[in-house]
Amino acid sequence: MTEQMTDRQRWIALYVLCVGMLMIVLDVTVVNVALPSIQDDLGFSQSSLAWVVNAYLIAFGGLLLLSGRFGDILGRKRVFMAGLAVFTVASLVCGAAQSQGVLVAARFVQGVGGAMTSAVILGMIVTMFPEPREQAKAMGVYAFVASAGGSVGLLAGGVLTQSINWHWIFFVNLPIGIATAVLAMRLLDRDEGIGFGDGTDVAGAILITSSLMLGVYTIVKPAADLGWGAGRTLGLGALSLALLAAFLVREATARKPLIPLRIFRSRNVSGANVIQALLVAGMFGMFFMGALYLQRVQGYDALEIGLAFLPATIVMGVLSLRYSERIIMRFGARTALLPGMVLIAAGLLLFARAPVDGNYLRDVLSVMLLLGCGIGLSFASLMTLAMSGATHEDAGLASGLVNTTAQVGGALGLAVLATLSTTRSDDLIDGGKATASALTSGYHLAFLIGAALVLAAIVIALTVVQPERKAAPEARDPRAEPAYSEAG
Repeated sequence: MTEQMTDRQRWIALYVLCVGMLMIVLDVTVVNVALPSIQDDLGFSQSSLAWVVNAYLIAFGGLLLLSGRFGDILGRKRVFMAGLAVFTVASLVCGAAQSQGVLVAARFVQGVGGAMTSAVILGMIVTMFPEPREQAKAMGVYAFVASAGGSVGLLAGGVLTQSINWHWIFFVNLPIGIATAVLAMRLLDRDEGIGFGDGTDVAGAILITSSLMLGVYTIVKPAADLGWGAGRTLGLGALSLALLAAFLVREATARKPLIPLRIFRSRNVSGANVIQALLVAGMFGMFFMGALYLQRVQGYDALEIGLAFLPATIVMGVLSLRYSERIIMRFGARTALLPGMVLIAAGLLLFARAPVDGNYLRDVLSVMLLLGCGIGLSFASLMTLAMSGATHEDAGLASGLVNTTAQVGGALGLAVLATLSTTRSDDLIDGGKATASALTSGYHLAFLIGAALVLAAIVIALTVVQPERKAAPEARDPRAEPAYSEAG
């Protein structure tokens, strides 16, 4: 791909890919802001309203890994374009929906399109930018979009919902999706993919998709509604793990596996994915519990919440777009990752001190600045490590794996933090404590657990992830051993 494209075309293509990614990322949080309006308009009950979010998450999280591998097999541009079309059409149906069933079904299809689109983007970036310095800069752009999109979505959701109506949080995807598709058709070279070879691993595809979809469903539904110790939660969770185990056995013995297990040989690749799952799980405490603290305790409306998160987004952007490449090239991805995670942990710990009568400048802004710095420093480094050593044939698989660990980590983190936070608040309210004080105490617990998860990620970074070696470029050479460099 890189030989046919001029340098200018590659960078424009990167921005087009990132606009597509931003549209997918925005869709997760922009809907959360509009949920009360959707509930009032379409008559959702509180329990059924969750399916507006869950239908998307189950399809999205369940199909990322498979979509990434299909990108390697069928061609990443082909899968990207198909996903973009599915997502855009589904957005139109979501926006026009006048019934609960249509909206939930369209959200599921939207999740399918989102998985197909986002799963292959990182793989396309590493093949377009094989040179380390350029790749680090490109990763900085991608990391900013992927990490800041959530807070941008809060702001966009507030503006669209309050100034027009909830339908426009979906309709706004139409011009973005069409423009992205037109530019991608012109700018991205077609890659043929490695093909199915001697056959298709249908059994492997069914096992991994079933395992991930069932796992995400278990996290977002029975675990959140009934608790982690409920029989249904444990039963479905065990079934999901059994399907995953069967998939691993299948891939280890299949002559042409759908997902070669060699991807997990690298300590840096495996370690970076575990770190990402923990980091995203911990940070969901800030994005979701922080938004609830501002709304339910401080009385912020949707637009004010988006503006409250804006400083973190600005700091993330400055660091990711201007400085992450220089820092990674000067000190290495592993070295740059560690102080970023320390700042994230510090921000969450500081948020755990925010009082009931908190002041934004004193109690929230400092947290946003710390988290913005931490995310801006760490996420580009984490993407670099997670994609380190990816061969051209496996870049889509590595990209899908990165996105899968983020989604599963986020869903698991949100379910755990929300459950424990709510339980803590309910116990305090039952004990006679004021509602605002009880809620704040519950959010504090979520922030502390989030900080503990980030600290666990720091330990893994120190003990598992290795400093980069010169062997990494050799692993990307198609003439080299088609496996992952241990040095990453």
